Amino acid sequence: MKVVVLFAYAGATVVGGEMRTALIILAGFVLWGVCLGIAKVSAGARESSMNLATGIFAVLWLVGAGLNMWIGVTKAGYSFREELPIFLVIFLVPTIVAVIVMWKVL
Repeated sequence: MKVVVLFAYAGATVVGGEMRTALIILAGFVLWGVCLGIAKVSAGARESSMNLATGIFAVLWLVGAGLNMWIGVTKAGYSFREELPIFLVIFLVPTIVAVIVMWKVL
C-alpha cells in the first residue's frame, strides 16, 4: 500500500512517506556512527567501549523513534495503530544491524 504524505513540521515540508521513513532510518545509522566515533576517540576503540556505544545508541534511537511516532500521532493525524509498524521498522532496522555488527565484527 502506497501512502503519500504531505505535511509541515517545524517549517520544513516533507513529501512522500516512504522517503521520509528511509531518511529517518538513515539518521539512525548516522547516530550509531556518531556514537561509535565518540567511543573510539574517548576510549581508544576497545571492545567494551564499542559495546557500550552500541547500547547507548539503542537507547537514544528508541527515544528518537518514539519521538517520531509521537509526531506522527499528534501532528500528522495518524492513529497509534497506523504508526506502530512504522515505529518498529524505524527502530528495529538500525538497531538490529548495529547489534549484529557489534556481535560479529566489533
